[in-house]
Amino acid sequence: MLCTWDLATLLCFLDLLSTVAPADHSPKSLSSTAVPQEGKVLCACENEECVEPTCRGYTCFFTVVHGQLKKGCLEREQKEQCKVDIPGVYTVCCFVDHCNANVTEPGKKGQDSVLMLAGLPLLVLLVLSIPLCGLLYWLRTQHRRQGLNLCDTEKAIALKAYSAGDPTYGDMFDEFCTSGSGTGLPYLVQRTVARQITLAECVGKGRYGEVWRGTWMGESVAVKIFSSRDEQSWFRETEIYNTVQLRHENILRFIASDMTSKNSSTQLWLITHFHELGSLYDVLQYSSLAPESCLRMCTSVASGLVHLHTEIFSNQGKPAIAHRDLKSRNILVKKNGQCCIADLGLAVMHSQNSDYLDVGTNPRVGTKRYMAPEVLDESIRTDHFESYKQTDIWALGLVMWEISRRTVVNGIVEEYRPPFFDAVPSDPSFEEMKKVVCVDQQRPSLHNRLHSHPILSKIAKLMRECWFQNPTARVTALRVRKTLAKLDQDRDHELYKIKQDV
Repeated sequence: MLCTWDLATLLCFLDLLSTVAPADHSPKSLSSTAVPQEGKVLCACENEECVEPTCRGYTCFFTVVHGQLKKGCLEREQKEQCKVDIPGVYTVCCFVDHCNANVTEPGKKGQDSVLMLAGLPLLVLLVLSIPLCGLLYWLRTQHRRQGLNLCDTEKAIALKAYSAGDPTYGDMFDEFCTSGSGTGLPYLVQRTVARQITLAECVGKGRYGEVWRGTWMGESVAVKIFSSRDEQSWFRETEIYNTVQLRHENILRFIASDMTSKNSSTQLWLITHFHELGSLYDVLQYSSLAPESCLRMCTSVASGLVHLHTEIFSNQGKPAIAHRDLKSRNILVKKNGQCCIADLGLAVMHSQNSDYLDVGTNPRVGTKRYMAPEVLDESIRTDHFESYKQTDIWALGLVMWEISRRTVVNGIVEEYRPPFFDAVPSDPSFEEMKKVVCVDQQRPSLHNRLHSHPILSKIAKLMRECWFQNPTARVTALRVRKTLAKLDQDRDHELYKIKQDV
């Protein structure tokens, strides 16, 4: 069937062909033309982890990330990492022996190879163009009726795409998190991140290792470098962040995890968003708070804990998670005054569908000062997931106490002190904490000023409900968040009424 073209329609169609054709003759077509075979395939291996020039896996890959070329093999569960389509990252996956050995980056092949790859798609497009010309003409007519021009629209879109400039790491991160996933960058990209980061300054040290501020793609990131004795914590955090949908404004945003070699020694890196204010513990040292700021902080911590404790049922859902080491040092403060929960090295996961409790293999225990009574007297049911959530609630009450202590009411504010500062030494032993919490059943004292303020008095009441000796009597994270959210709504309503009266 033949069709007639006017000049404008022909130019428009040629513009569309020039946009579509390159995508069809990309070497990525290897992944669609190769037929997967049963069992593993033999792949060319060229990266820092290769011991031999070949390796075996379920998928062979060839990738170039910002000029760095790597070849190797992926396991079955890593095949999704083949779907990488961002500026500066080129990836090909294939499924037959040695299929990644002779693949090269676009622009590096000879002219003949390009013509061979381009020939077949162009021939198909030419054949399809004859029956499609009528459809294109109809579409163009419809756009004219709506006051639009198809060619101008296509050019405007292309101009917008090319004028955006190089993406920031935030843009790259968000591109892979728009579905709500808490995982960071794709695995193949994560493996090169550490080589691109420049460490600027050490911002924290502890028994786990160090935290550095680094720069990547011109922006600051946080690099947590684990000590060799805390290797299990690195494995656990990496496992949770890479397999669970954790994206939430009150959970620290994960970017990548990598094992890198520095100064002839292996370092374990966890790379996350950087928050310049530091931990809640740091902020409370030098800052006093207004009641509204106290409420915002407490609500955000409770919101993050609710997201952890809640199981999401979907095709890509998340199990319920208990933190097990919640404290002010493991909570970071954002510029907007909200908090986000960090350090998932001791986390426990549970799924109702499989009724499987994953406690990990980390021998490290939580912080003794924040341990619940049932942990200290060893009566906790370690085979029951709810028990771990209840210990988080105990710690949440202590964190709220730390925040409220630094809140100004009637011109009065107290100096920062850790929980039970007046009952145990700076580094209490397990037995010392057990005596205070389990035997004497002491609780942090609440200053009288808190009871004279409508917000602080409700927060003080919530604290006491977090500290019941009986774990099952404690409130849930969801109840804490709802109560605090209602306080915020009531405060906004009161402010509105005041404005109306004025």
